[in-house]
Amino acid sequence: MSGIEVRNLSKSYGSTQALNQVSINFVENRIYGLLGRNGAGKTTLLNIITNRLFADSGEVTLDGKVIQENDIALSKIYMMSEKCLFPEKMRVRDVFKWTAAFYPQFDMEYAFAIASKFELDLKKKRDSLSTGYGSILKLVTAMSVNVPYVFFDEPVLGLDANYRDLFYRLLIEKYSEKPFTAIVSTHLIDEVSSVIEHVVMIDKGRIIKDEPLESILSQGYTITGPASAVDLFISDKDVMSYDMLGGLKTAYVSGKVPQDVPQNLEITKMDLQKMFIKMTNEKEVSK
Repeated sequence: MSGIEVRNLSKSYGSTQALNQVSINFVENRIYGLLGRNGAGKTTLLNIITNRLFADSGEVTLDGKVIQENDIALSKIYMMSEKCLFPEKMRVRDVFKWTAAFYPQFDMEYAFAIASKFELDLKKKRDSLSTGYGSILKLVTAMSVNVPYVFFDEPVLGLDANYRDLFYRLLIEKYSEKPFTAIVSTHLIDEVSSVIEHVVMIDKGRIIKDEPLESILSQGYTITGPASAVDLFISDKDVMSYDMLGGLKTAYVSGKVPQDVPQNLEITKMDLQKMFIKMTNEKEVSK
């Protein structure tokens, strides 16, 4: 099978089960959202795929070949992680230079161009960068390696709204020009919903959703209108949550969009973040 295949992966840290029999496929040329709360198991999963951690059981393959200790397979994957492994005194420009030594397809011209868009100073040393600019350095590097699989683990940590938006736009542009598999691991559900194509939700070490975004969004809807009219309409519905603004009410409802809707009510697409909150809360309650 082409792509990355994870089969029955489990990993524990002492009495804490980080991953529990996780099986999933990441196919070629798709943007995934790996969504989960802090501590859900996202980073552990990515670290095992990239051979930074060893699983207690299970297997990971790339195009049918086992990834563990496989340099050829691992050369096709790059992970932007929380930790930067380059020396603290190394300058930004040299981080790019040394990354290019390990990833021959690294696009130095592109790295310099998007570093300029982020106003990242190429002469600065890594330990002089703020948290936000440390993230930008890792983002620019990850965006420039040009390998088939790129993992972005909490990529917008410390970035302001403008730079977060810039990253998402650059990701879409790069993917459109030369498709690759991007896995964006984040707990910021609302922000990535306009970028991702496929959703993988993980909660307490288990995969609870693995579907195309459109399929998930079709499993619910929002309805807005005068509070009294909304209350009447949702009285027999499975309501996830609701928001109030003055006399207007918006309800987030599970289920298919009904055919007959009163004229004073407006129906729109489901909110992915509301769906995520409902699903993770349900898992918590069910325990």
